[in-house]
Amino acid sequence: MGNRLTQIATRTGDAGTTGLGDNTRVSKNSLRVHAMGDVDELNSHIGVLLCEDMAPDLRTLLVEIQHQLFNLGGELSIPGFELLKPEAVLALDEALATYNGQLPRLQEFILPAGTRAAAQAHVCRTVARRAERVVVALGNEEAIKEAPRQYLNRLSDLMFVLARVLNRMNGGDDVYWKSERMAQGGAE
Repeated sequence: MGNRLTQIATRTGDAGTTGLGDNTRVSKNSLRVHAMGDVDELNSHIGVLLCEDMAPDLRTLLVEIQHQLFNLGGELSIPGFELLKPEAVLALDEALATYNGQLPRLQEFILPAGTRAAAQAHVCRTVARRAERVVVALGNEEAIKEAPRQYLNRLSDLMFVLARVLNRMNGGDDVYWKSERMAQGGAE
């Protein structure tokens, strides 16, 4: 996959362009570069989340997600190339089923709050949604595979579920939005 960097400050981007993995140069403001950047930011936020205490199975899942996001970034950096496999999307589907199956049904919207780990998972969720929007926009202009869009969509859903799981560690719970319906005792 392309050349490995041995020199970090190359100055080749000083004019506002960057090199892709196929050695073409594009504007740093292109949709492809925005998508790569959002995926990189998401991976970094997951790295911050991994600094928190969590069950070993969650940690293993998040580390695997980081590797898959690196594959996704690599795929985005080489137009027409495939690194993120459909099996990665299926793995997220399985994780969603497992972790969501352990949670009570939601009665109302929840706030992106609670424990620091849960709040960070919500940050990951929102960055995943942004990355998904940019990948969709890129797909409207250039041919890209389905797995990147699907992976980001599932990952956002999974991060929502994991935020709920992380809030329940050590006996916590979701932080519910104080809606009018809830204030009136759940009347519709």
